[in-house]
Amino acid sequence: MGKKQSKGRCELCLRENVDVTEHHLTPKEMGGAFLPTAMLCIPCHKQIHGLYTNEELAVRLNTIEKLKADEQVWKFIKYIRKQPSTKLPKVKKSNDRKRKS
Repeated sequence: MGKKQSKGRCELCLRENVDVTEHHLTPKEMGGAFLPTAMLCIPCHKQIHGLYTNEELAVRLNTIEKLKADEQVWKFIKYIRKQPSTKLPKVKKSNDRKRKS
């Protein structure tokens, strides 16, 4: 995850006035150090990395649009939009992600 943190709007769930961090849409380890980034709230950022490997993010989910179109990410977005901006839910790795680790 990115280290820059500030208050703002999450580009994924669109919640306002939340702590946001810089997410490399193509992970740095996969060549994305100088490629586009997005500002995501901490829960969305943690959820994405909890669900998918860097390889999957680089190849399949490397734009906000692709992330929003993903069924698992979209389910989380619908959930987190209903939560107060101060809530930091626990993120568990998906069963698929656990097997790949």
